[in-house]
Amino acid sequence: MKKAVFFPAVLVLFPAVCHAQEPAPPFKAFTDVIQTMEWILEPAAEVIWGSAGTIITAQGSQELAPTSDEGWQEVVQAAALVAETGNLLMIPGRNAGPDWQGYAQDLVDAGATALSAAQARDSDALFDAGGQIYQVCLACHTQYMAGSRDN
Repeated sequence: MKKAVFFPAVLVLFPAVCHAQEPAPPFKAFTDVIQTMEWILEPAAEVIWGSAGTIITAQGSQELAPTSDEGWQEVVQAAALVAETGNLLMIPGRNAGPDWQGYAQDLVDAGATALSAAQARDSDALFDAGGQIYQVCLACHTQYMAGSRDN
């Protein structure tokens, strides 16, 4: 007669049980939603939007992509801020429900896409990520800020 071995199953379940019993971290927000967007998200998004694409005028064209290591590093940092701001918008006290959380997660994803593009110094992918960030912001503002202030 063979004996059943339960030891591996206990090892698999033990971390899940321990993790489930951890208390929630004590979040303490220092900015409200508007300040978070105006002071953190908007300046970071502006760096991304100002670092991709081409400006074409009668005098010629100008590529917006950074031309130095420092310039690309600024875009990398801005993209990380965009992604992390999505996380900030999901913490208790800022999370306005499932739609809000969906937009915030979309912002995390768009920021991560911008981060990958900036790290790869891929200005075309950065341009696309900037468009993705804009679309997330527009969708959220349309739902949550319509009529309350300028979009």
